[in-house]
Amino acid sequence: MSNFIFPETFLWGGAIAANQAEGAWNEDGKGLTVADCVRRKPDVDVKDYQALHAVSSADVEAARHSTDTALYPKRHGNDFYHRYVEDLDLMAEMGFKVLRVSIQWARIFPNGVEEQPNEKGLLFYENLFREMHRRGIEPLVTLHHYEMPLHLTDLCNGWCGREVIDHFLRFSETVFRRYRGLVRYWLTFNEIDSAFRHPFSTMGVLLDRIPPGQQERMLWQALHHQFVASALATRQMREIIPGAQMGCMVTRRLTYPETCAPEDCLLALAENRDNLVYSDVQVFGAYPAHLRRSWERSGNGPEMARGDEEIISRHCVDFVSFSYYMSMVVSRNAAAREKVGGNLTTGVKNPHLPTSEWGWQVDPTGLTIALLDLADRYRKPLFIVENGLGMRDTPDGAGRIDDDARIAYFRAHIRAIGAAIEGGAEVMGYTPWGCIDIVSLSTGQMSKRYGFIYVDCDDEGQGTFRRIRKKSFAWYRKVIATNGRDLD
Repeated sequence: MSNFIFPETFLWGGAIAANQAEGAWNEDGKGLTVADCVRRKPDVDVKDYQALHAVSSADVEAARHSTDTALYPKRHGNDFYHRYVEDLDLMAEMGFKVLRVSIQWARIFPNGVEEQPNEKGLLFYENLFREMHRRGIEPLVTLHHYEMPLHLTDLCNGWCGREVIDHFLRFSETVFRRYRGLVRYWLTFNEIDSAFRHPFSTMGVLLDRIPPGQQERMLWQALHHQFVASALATRQMREIIPGAQMGCMVTRRLTYPETCAPEDCLLALAENRDNLVYSDVQVFGAYPAHLRRSWERSGNGPEMARGDEEIISRHCVDFVSFSYYMSMVVSRNAAAREKVGGNLTTGVKNPHLPTSEWGWQVDPTGLTIALLDLADRYRKPLFIVENGLGMRDTPDGAGRIDDDARIAYFRAHIRAIGAAIEGGAEVMGYTPWGCIDIVSLSTGQMSKRYGFIYVDCDDEGQGTFRRIRKKSFAWYRKVIATNGRDLD
């Protein structure tokens, strides 16, 4: 039994992204997205994130003329588009109070620039949200989760073009008005800090279309456009849906110094400050001084239109949501140290932590540290909207999947959340990532599984897509039913 007391209002649930789950990539008027053009690379080391996520103009052209769903796995996902009612039944059986999903912009505006929305796309999400409410599940909806219409890459290299702000606001206003009685928790941009890790997926930006020496500046330009769009969408939401809440969403890349040497500590401080820039802007409404100084030295700062900074300052978020998968280590002697990776980042290996098959180091105590640090820094409600362990799950002869390692992982992380709440952090809820097996963002695999629910589909998209409850399914159901008191 747990000694921690979670608030009665705590939102237990799970999280998926439309581009990794829905499939139906060319149905009911949906347009082509950046996600539909990211190829699985079985010949590349699953820990080589830079190679896995490198996308060129030639790659996009090849994808545009292909109808392959095995090579482009997000085109099939786990078939949530056709099976969401069945999936919601299973989530309701677990007792979910919330489900984080996203809306594919290209289902509503296929090319991102149309004046009128696609009714079939609007109706799909309306039906999804209504079915969630029938089961007592609150929608937590991300507006922009690596699902940008590909046409906007063609038009202006994604978010590099300022005109994308107006196109995005047409989309956000449309969905706010359509779903104002159905959705009260929103997020603008998923892991907005990932712009430098995988700019094509995050912002529709192809680096080979930027002149040499201008890449960093243009990525900051694209990010500035997203910050302005996020603030303006937050204003829209407040005008259209009184009482609704908007959150930012960032990757919490907690970094430790390798030693107590002041040089190592300074390196860790710099990494953590850089990681927190993106939530600082959306919570405090201003770019931090250290970032501005960096722009002055490098000349890589974005151009800002008159009024941009006022817009960002006036429309800050209501809560801070984040993903947490692992911690990282930095060292002044990094060149001589063994490296590990995770969630498209790399660092020095921490000898005190276990490492998954994909190189992700498991650190539940780091989640307590991250929550307390964010609580002290922002003094706003926090929401853990991604956390989980990718594993290879295989049903036995009787069809059982005994994923005890996953149960141990979640038990430790839920205890870590409880410790942070005891320490004064206000935590709204917890939505483990890929609560049902979906296509992995980092590797494009189905075999890297996160869910409490197994989906019979392999890396090539072959299988029955049948849903099977894993052992962790019953365990998580008990956790929710006892509000986190019974973790055994």
